[in-house]
Amino acid sequence: MRNVTSKQVNKRGLTCLFACLLFSLFIFTACRSPQVKEDISVKVNADGVTREVTVPAGSTVSQALQAANIAAEKLDRSEPPFYAVLKHGDVIKLTRVQEIFETEQATIPFERQIVRNETLPEGETRLVQAGVNGLQEITYRKILEDNVEMSKSAVKTIVLSEALPEIVMVGARASSTPLNISGALVYLASGNAWIMENSTANRRILVNTGDLDGRIFKLSPKGDYLIFTRKSKKPANEEINTLWTVRTTTGDPKPIYLEANNVVHYAEWIPETSSVAYSTVEPRSAAPGWQANNDLYRTSIVGGDPRKMLDASSGGVYGWWGMSFSYSRDGKLAYARPDQIGLVDQDGGYLKPLLNLTPFNSHSDWAWLPPIAWGADGNTLYYISHAPAPAPVPSEESPFFDLSALSIGNSAHVSMVQSAGMFSYPAASPSRWNGRERSYQVAYLQAIFTEQSEASRYRLVVMDRDGSNRKPLFPPSDASGIEPQTPAWAPDPIEGQVGDFVAVIYQGNLWMIDSGSGQAYQVTGDGLISVIDWK
Repeated sequence: MRNVTSKQVNKRGLTCLFACLLFSLFIFTACRSPQVKEDISVKVNADGVTREVTVPAGSTVSQALQAANIAAEKLDRSEPPFYAVLKHGDVIKLTRVQEIFETEQATIPFERQIVRNETLPEGETRLVQAGVNGLQEITYRKILEDNVEMSKSAVKTIVLSEALPEIVMVGARASSTPLNISGALVYLASGNAWIMENSTANRRILVNTGDLDGRIFKLSPKGDYLIFTRKSKKPANEEINTLWTVRTTTGDPKPIYLEANNVVHYAEWIPETSSVAYSTVEPRSAAPGWQANNDLYRTSIVGGDPRKMLDASSGGVYGWWGMSFSYSRDGKLAYARPDQIGLVDQDGGYLKPLLNLTPFNSHSDWAWLPPIAWGADGNTLYYISHAPAPAPVPSEESPFFDLSALSIGNSAHVSMVQSAGMFSYPAASPSRWNGRERSYQVAYLQAIFTEQSEASRYRLVVMDRDGSNRKPLFPPSDASGIEPQTPAWAPDPIEGQVGDFVAVIYQGNLWMIDSGSGQAYQVTGDGLISVIDWK
């Protein structure tokens, strides 16, 4: 009989216990039912074919498409959405979406323009330019769903060739009797410069480029040259315009570029010279389209580089808008800016203020520049002053503007016409001998609605240089007024007239008014004139 130790007994007990546990686990597992994951069946409609696929429960649309071996592209869409969890019997609709870019060429039809012209008899027509269609290239974006076009939109257009308009000139020559005139009268019509000499019937074209912008349009003191600005071919935020001159006394006028650009407010002939003074701006994309430099240059029409007369400056209150200048007949140079009037020291290159003004707050993207004009004696400067308003209206918002005069000799100033209007634009006639002394008249515009002169129309008025003998001239009180402009005086009297001729633009036509008798004569009838000058 074997002897069994306690150690052996313990080992056997543990072995039996482990065996019992394994047997119990086997019996428990064998008694449970098998756990099988449930599948669901769904249908997929794609590419014109319907497929039925079986996927595990809880699958998404994307997983069902993968099970069907269908690849969804970036723009494709499904119903239900790709992320949706499916249930048994669901139907998936896959829509194929395509984005296609196509380029097509299209015709740009030409326009027909009718231009009234007074060089032709009334009723006569003439083809000036045959119309030519243009061509453009248009890129379209097309959206297709299951190969069916759903939308088409233009995303890019390139003009390959511009259309040329058909231009037909229609005669508008009036049957009125021609008027004899002195000097040379130039006018701007439809972007072209014209001149009248000796008679209103004697007209010829000086510049026919069709791109004059009217910002600068000034005759030289003798009337033998014209300076003008032309629209730039560059984008407006790069270059606004360019400055040119043309001789008026030649039969074949040829414009000459003066190597200056971005001239908005001022350019003028310097008396007794062949040079032009001008001020510049810097183009801007934001309103008003520029930032003024408030500088001054001079350039000669016979050549050479421009010379600086006045350094660029801030220009005082509202200086971003700019300054204007004016030469007297004896060569003094005045300046005007929204808050000040004075003289320019042309040798030292600095400003000499004579009078501070209350600037006008337009609450907009423009600023008011006080109009200035020299008297024929060169000792008086006529200007528009901003008058105060009764309380509580702030001084900068006052609607009242007076025509005033400033003596250069003693800096005395006086208001001559109260409530004339902010755009009264005084202009002095040449001096005349009246038997006792040399005197002159002043023409100006009187606002019809004095407290709304910003938007009002005006009437032409003349007075003696001291403000006496004030006389409204044109148009009659029962007619609509004229737009703001600077009246143009005839350089010399014509035999048979009571006074001197004053020229203005009314309803797009040139009118001449006898300052003595008040008799008005309509000179043109095409309604196209925008700027005039007379020397």
